[in-house]
Amino acid sequence: MKLNIFWFRRDLRLDDNTALINALNSDLPVLPVFIFDTNIIDELPQDDPRISFIYEKLVLINSELEKYGTSLTIYKGEPVSIWKDLIAKYSVANVFINKDYEPYAIERDAKIESLFNDSRITLKKYKDQVIFEEGEILKPDNKPYNVFTPYKTAWMKTLNEDLTLLEDRKLKNQVNFYKIPGKFPSFEETGFRESSVKVKPYDLTVIKDYDKYRDIPSADKTSYLSPHLRFGTVSIRSIARKALLENHTFLNELIWREFFMQILFHYPHVVIENFHSKYDNIKWINNQNDFRRWCNGETGYPIVDAGMRQLNKTGYMHNRVRMITAGFLCKHLLIDWRWGEAYFAEKLLDYELSSNNGNWQWAAGTGCDAAPYFRIFNPSEQQKKFDTDKKYIRRWVEDLDKPSYPEPMVEHVFARNRALMAYKGSL
Repeated sequence: MKLNIFWFRRDLRLDDNTALINALNSDLPVLPVFIFDTNIIDELPQDDPRISFIYEKLVLINSELEKYGTSLTIYKGEPVSIWKDLIAKYSVANVFINKDYEPYAIERDAKIESLFNDSRITLKKYKDQVIFEEGEILKPDNKPYNVFTPYKTAWMKTLNEDLTLLEDRKLKNQVNFYKIPGKFPSFEETGFRESSVKVKPYDLTVIKDYDKYRDIPSADKTSYLSPHLRFGTVSIRSIARKALLENHTFLNELIWREFFMQILFHYPHVVIENFHSKYDNIKWINNQNDFRRWCNGETGYPIVDAGMRQLNKTGYMHNRVRMITAGFLCKHLLIDWRWGEAYFAEKLLDYELSSNNGNWQWAAGTGCDAAPYFRIFNPSEQQKKFDTDKKYIRRWVEDLDKPSYPEPMVEHVFARNRALMAYKGSL
């Protein structure tokens, strides 16, 4: 019996799922599968909270699929090997996926598409996790934008010309799933351990007043949406539609997300290199003990320490504080941004390569449309401006008023002058 397969990846939902809906609108029954890709997860601890979150969402998807007389088939392993087994087991006509734009995913999908071509299987790819993908917002000369403001202008102009891009894609009433009852594996059977750190549910009520509270970490007025966008548990179209209607400052953040995605696609060297090579000769100090103190939130600068301790305990850090902590590492301690990026990648529940890389290079002054190298945040002034009453700090730095709390590990004026010399020396 011929069938089609839908491969869940960064789109862990049934509603408004572009490739899934196209698969179900085809003439053949659809087998839904998910693969725990060992090329990715083998680098993570067994109790990584992001794995726990993925599993929770897979359980919810499976419970919905059971209503249609089918189940989600779970695999764990190297994707090419798993697909070889799948096409040997089933008579597959087409495989439907939503596109992923990260370098590893592009390489993986190319290998799998080559395998499918050899077996006369068509890989059908769809845009789903973005409003505009890499080739849709380009300069008049068809080159990619590497400055945000003109990119945003073109993004908004293109959207306003076709607001249907924000419409839901609905499941039809009679869905055509391949009927396959199956035993859904327990979390332990997948080889993972449940994490005590949890991804929070998102809160869209904050969008309306986002511009008023976005820089006040103690207000806790963030949407907690980013992990859900990262793993596709919510449709970007529904979020962008709400932001367009309610708050353009919030919409601006969604556009930044797509800007960094297309930067990563067009300039994949940024994964390991500076966007601007003129900064390749910065003489980083890279002191291991300084880095450890930064990681642990023991710098003696309360706003920095609060952010790092929040990250270590919860997997979250307020966006304003991310900028302060990142800038401190690069410019006060002269530690290579790649060290900080890797630490955030390990800890952040919303880790996404393009945004993490883009924001770290922004903070370091080495990236596209970055803060200029001579823009060096004074952590004490940032604290006075954005956490005047120390409400946020006191929540996370419990030893703030105790003798054990450290003195500032570096004096700001000294650190600023040292950073300016290091950056100027690289030019």
